[in-house]
Amino acid sequence: MNLIRLLSGESMKGTKHYLKTQKHYEIAKTVLLYALSAALFFAGWFTTKTRLNLLTIVAVLGILPATKSLVVTIMFCIAKGLGDEDAKKIEEHSAGLACLYDLFFTSNEKNHNISHLTVKGNTVCGYSFDPKFDESAFTKHVEQRLKADQLKNVNVKVFTDLSKYLDRLDQMQELSCDESNTARILETLKAITL
Repeated sequence: MNLIRLLSGESMKGTKHYLKTQKHYEIAKTVLLYALSAALFFAGWFTTKTRLNLLTIVAVLGILPATKSLVVTIMFCIAKGLGDEDAKKIEEHSAGLACLYDLFFTSNEKNHNISHLTVKGNTVCGYSFDPKFDESAFTKHVEQRLKADQLKNVNVKVFTDLSKYLDRLDQMQELSCDESNTARILETLKAITL
């Protein structure tokens, strides 16, 4: 177990099985934060024989980050990652492309579960296993965030059919384009995911 991931899983975002593994860290962090608040409360109560003490205030304030962590944990439990079979198929077609796995985008209107995302030049292509995926809402959300980071004219397309996505990955392999924005696009996309 990597204890640093209890504090932040940012370095692992976009890697294969990120959602699955980070969920366990988020559960552990949430339990730890609630246990710490409870321990502070009971320590103050046992030492002063009253609940009216400074440790009670600290314990109550400790509930705030614990509850925030609980919300994040619930989001990780809702999110689903890419299966191993689909990952193998995608890896065969995406060699050499800039890829991200297991992304869960949250917006004010809707959450978007993206199993795999590929970026080449100003083209962002993704795959979602959800047949009810709302591509227009996702595209609007991502394009707004990219424009806010001064990344304009980015084409975003998400497939819900794996075979069509694999065909698109093969086409992207053959694209010749300016890839100067690829790293910035990837960083922006990782920044707006869970």
